[in-house]
Amino acid sequence: MSIWKRPYDPAKAQFRDNMCDHVGIEITEVGDDFLRGTMPVDHRTIQPMGLLHGGASVVLAETLGSIAANLCCEDGYYCVGLEINANHLRSATSGKVTGTTRPVHIGRSTQVWEIKIEDDQGRPTCISRITMAAKQFR
Repeated sequence: MSIWKRPYDPAKAQFRDNMCDHVGIEITEVGDDFLRGTMPVDHRTIQPMGLLHGGASVVLAETLGSIAANLCCEDGYYCVGLEINANHLRSATSGKVTGTTRPVHIGRSTQVWEIKIEDDQGRPTCISRITMAAKQFR
């Protein structure tokens, strides 16, 4: 049974002229209770030492958590980020990283999402958690 309250087509995502476009994030899969996306490890996302920048991992995590949270909102509501944290576990120097987000808590006023990011070999590079606030449109 799907947790989503709104339809979502990754092919129609609004990823032009924004951070997601800049760093090459793509949503690749929407499951019944998860959302998955990728980001390249390239000149846009590495730090001066040639490693995936921790901030780029957080951008991927926040993107996935924010999209997922908004797909779980009731009509007339939207979600915004309150807090995000990230633990960087392993470096990546090439290829791409894949993030998968799943809910920890979906409430009326707050949501908490966990985002696991892995390298091309399936090794964990980052674990993140984002807390979202549900707001009513005015």
